[in-house]
Parts: sequence; C-alpha cells; structure tokens
Amino acid sequence: MLLMGADEAGKGPVIGSMFVAGLVIEEERLFDLAALGVRDSKMLSSVKRESLARKITSIATDQYILEVRPEVIDELRQVMTMNEIMVRSFSQVVERLHADRGVLDASDVNAERFARAVRNRCKSSMDLIAEHRADQRHRVVSAASILAKVRRDQSMRELEQKMQCTIGSGYPHDRDTIAFLSGWVRENKELPSCARHSWSTAQRIKASFI
Repeated sequence: MLLMGADEAGKGPVIGSMFVAGLVIEEERLFDLAALGVRDSKMLSSVKRESLARKITSIATDQYILEVRPEVIDELRQVMTMNEIMVRSFSQVVERLHADRGVLDASDVNAERFARAVRNRCKSSMDLIAEHRADQRHRVVSAASILAKVRRDQSMRELEQKMQCTIGSGYPHDRDTIAFLSGWVRENKELPSCARHSWSTAQRIKASFI
C-alpha cells in the first residue's frame, strides 16, 4: 500500500515563503524511516534534517513541495482566511501525488473539518485523514515535515544571500528578523517584498516608521 504524509513549514513567519511538502512511500518502508531516525523536524538539528532529507528522498516513491510566496499569501488573505489558504495549499499537494492513504498534519483546530475541506477541494480518490501533531505520530508525516523545513531553511539562506544581510528565521519572535524589518522600513519607507505585509507585526513596524 502507498502512504502519503503532508506537512507545512513557515505558516507563521512574517518573512519568507511557506512550504507544504507531500511524501509518498510504500507502507513497508516505514521501517526504513524508523531506522533512519526520522521524527518531527522540530526535534532535529538543521544538520540532521538536511542529512535525513537526502535519505528520505532516496526511498520515496514520489514527493512534491509547494512554495507559497509571501505576496501570494497577502493577496489570498484579502479574500480568504489563513485556514482556507492552508486547505488550498494542502489540496494542491495531494492532487500532485498518488497514494492509497494520506495523513495530513491538521492546520485547523478541528482536524476532521480540515481533512473534509481538503477532500472536498482536491480531485483525488485518496483516503485522507488529518490529525493534530501528525508529525509526531506518523513517520511518513515526520518525513514530510523534514522536507518542508529543509526547503524553508534553504529559502531563508538564499534570501539572506540575495539581500546581503542577516534576516534570521523570519519569525516575529526573532530579534534579527525584527531588526531587519525595522532597519529596512526606516531606510526605505516601505516593507521589503519578502515580508508578509498583511501580518500584524509587519503593519506595526511599518506604522512606527512611516
């Protein structure tokens, strides 16, 4: 039986893209994931995640990582909630993959409602369920979380190289991130294109300097 796991990285940051990763493996390869030490990406160092991502890819039947750029998130938030954006994003990933059963890390306080919404939106016959903390309970979702987090981290490093400055993790609690945003707005009188302009943190910083 083919199993699919899907998880996101970067739903909450004020800077950078969000990534939703889907991974398909043969059910018997769950033992390989366990042997590799695959678990929730938040419990692993960045070096370990990168090493595991390469190994996960080598045993996967298929995978797909969707990037949702900050300007797209801002545009969509004008017409839908963040929960609806998550449904849309997970649906796109599910539609790109083929498996008998899929497990989603729920992006809604009501996990069943999230699974139902994804099922209703996507054109897939896959048997879908969603659970909270699925990245801790299902290794195939843990593996997907690693792929998503590695791609998110890579994108942030690429962004720092492009802008030739320290941006940090992109999350509102990161001092480097706030320092970057504050400095940029102070100098340019506007938010950078890599920021999610609709985030309250971005709006607050913009208002304090403009």
